Amino acid sequence: MKIIAQRQQEWRSLKYLILSKSQPDYRAIRRLFTDNEWDERKEQAFRGYLQHALAQPPKKGNLLNAYQHVWGYFKNIATATERQKYEELIETFSVEQDELLPFLKELTLKYKEQYLLQSKLLFPQ
Repeated sequence: MKIIAQRQQEWRSLKYLILSKSQPDYRAIRRLFTDNEWDERKEQAFRGYLQHALAQPPKKGNLLNAYQHVWGYFKNIATATERQKYEELIETFSVEQDELLPFLKELTLKYKEQYLLQSKLLFPQ
């Protein structure tokens, strides 16, 4: 597998985790992939952005933004009860008592959303 394909695969699993930590790092990493080429300079930048983002403490706005992206996979297939629960969890969300993450994990498993099953935000191991 070419190095660019390996990095794209790695990025797919990390993108929502990085978005949950640092939007500037997320946008910078996305720009690294725009021309579908990879070199040592991009590799170093990629590692630096990842390291910087992962060192950031959780912030409510960043987490909610990432969770809303994840919810996008379910908004058209979720039941009315699931939609209502999502809205309630968004309204009462706190970083300290994050009930939204387990709910999104549950939906991912229920609907077997392949892309999200690989997400390090939802499944860190």
